[in-house]
Amino acid sequence: MQKSTDYVNGVIAAKEVSLLGGRISKLCEVSAEDAFRAVTESGFGKGAEASSVHDYEKLLYADERDLDAFIREYALTNAEKAYLLSPRDFHNAKALLKADYVRADVEKMLAPSGLIPVDEIALCVQEKNFAPLGKELAVACEEASALLSDEEKPADGAEVGAIFEKALFRHLKTSCSRNGFLKKLIKEKSDMTDILTALRSKTPEYSLNNYILCGKLRAEQLETLFSENEEKAAHALDGTGLEEFLKVCLEDRNGGLPLTRAEIMRDNLEIDFLAAKKYELKSTQPFLYYVLRRRAENSNLRILFVCLLAGMSEGDIKRRLRAI
Repeated sequence: MQKSTDYVNGVIAAKEVSLLGGRISKLCEVSAEDAFRAVTESGFGKGAEASSVHDYEKLLYADERDLDAFIREYALTNAEKAYLLSPRDFHNAKALLKADYVRADVEKMLAPSGLIPVDEIALCVQEKNFAPLGKELAVACEEASALLSDEEKPADGAEVGAIFEKALFRHLKTSCSRNGFLKKLIKEKSDMTDILTALRSKTPEYSLNNYILCGKLRAEQLETLFSENEEKAAHALDGTGLEEFLKVCLEDRNGGLPLTRAEIMRDNLEIDFLAAKKYELKSTQPFLYYVLRRRAENSNLRILFVCLLAGMSEGDIKRRLRAI
């Protein structure tokens, strides 16, 4: 039965009171054991057989599994399901293909199933019959398989990764074409990723093979970032709305720093936009905002427990947390 927006929003209103929110920051101040106790007592990871802080991954997996079930039950359109779950299919297909060619243990490389059960993807990889996976994923698997099986040219892991990333964005662009908000996010994430690719590449030729080009930017605009004229490169994207993102990228690159700040800006794109307009959300946006907050919370708890168990300071831990 198709659920109404009002009904789903009512379910979310009841569930979001259980989010840890700002309490995660407070947990940076206590021991790993005390943090684990506080998290379990809050009801997080309900049903997980986790008896000590060293079992924190079981808590996170239980919460992730519960959230996946929520997405499948309450997503109002296939666009939300595709946006939130299909990246797992592309990740798992890439992992299974790589493991098949290098004879590696794939279990630790896999994510939970997305829209396609992992077993089905594994069977397609085993039989080298990719058609059941859908157009873009099938094409990516064919291209990656050909690359990995080329004995004359050792496969480059980055090239294989780029094949699946480009295919994922093409798939999302098609799957979310009727959702203006998601379409906007996909385009902006594509542009941000292409800027990062350009600034990490040694030559325009190398970057051209790895661009996604599913956003507003064209290859010619991105090529300007390779200009030896720093002023020209700094203003290469004026008028695109990506000026601040490029500024952060260039500041860190010129300072000899990794482009971590820019990566965080890209990865937080959805949740930052929704948080800024949290009292004006409409249609399916409250659903997306709730799911993304829970995912960010799960990521933050993983960071928290890893850092606490490593004996890191409160300040260092807080600097690593994603904003919610």
